[in-house]
Amino acid sequence: MRQNILGCVVDNCTMAETLDRVGEFVASGQPHQHVVINVDKVVKASRDPQLARIIERCDLVNADGMPVVWASRLLGGQPLKERVAGIDLFTELLGRAAEKGWRVYFLGARDAVLQETMARALAKHPTLQIAGARNGYWQPDEEDGVVQTVADAHADLLFVAISSPKKEQFLAKHQARMGVPFAMGVGGSFDVMAGLTRRAPVWMQNAGLEWFYRFLQEPRRMFRRYFVDGLAFFGLVARAWITQHSAPALPVPAPQRKVAGK
Repeated sequence: MRQNILGCVVDNCTMAETLDRVGEFVASGQPHQHVVINVDKVVKASRDPQLARIIERCDLVNADGMPVVWASRLLGGQPLKERVAGIDLFTELLGRAAEKGWRVYFLGARDAVLQETMARALAKHPTLQIAGARNGYWQPDEEDGVVQTVADAHADLLFVAISSPKKEQFLAKHQARMGVPFAMGVGGSFDVMAGLTRRAPVWMQNAGLEWFYRFLQEPRRMFRRYFVDGLAFFGLVARAWITQHSAPALPVPAPQRKVAGK
């Protein structure tokens, strides 16, 4: 079931349900776009109507971030079943692709990171079929060639590791032409798989503290996202909660008409 949380649509799917949906997309052979919603993206979408429209038009939207799950519980309606983190979906899909023979394309990051990501993916999944790969740095006049290269690779899954909202905009603009049955933006997932960035311990992930662990690794780069945009997110939650719980205005009684002779 798709629902609206703070202006962003989210599909209320578990990881297992999400993987089943991806399987259906691949079987269809038609292009589909996926996106994950976290604190940063909710705030960006609240300020960027184009990004909000792109998210709404995506074929599958998951909640990546416990604050989004908590907001769904606080604001009523149908609470989200669970968090489906983008990095977890990415790694699960690599295993599923190796098992089912799906061809994958890696797009993004620096060349060294890209190569290490693929090497580790193949070490874990030797039967994984890599349709192609390219770094995430190109000039505007090169973009058409990048799109055509991906289209010519005939991949089943496309993982795009560039920053947000660039990856959402890129896929929204070119996914129909590239024709990949399932395309998702994976943000910093290549960095994690390549060993450049460490994931938080499971207890921190479950407690919603993965952001703090990430901040400790890159405090300068992550300060604005977690401490400026984070406050904006809680402001959105507070306003939504106040709106829902505001006392309805008391009806104004209609003036009584004076009956003649009384």
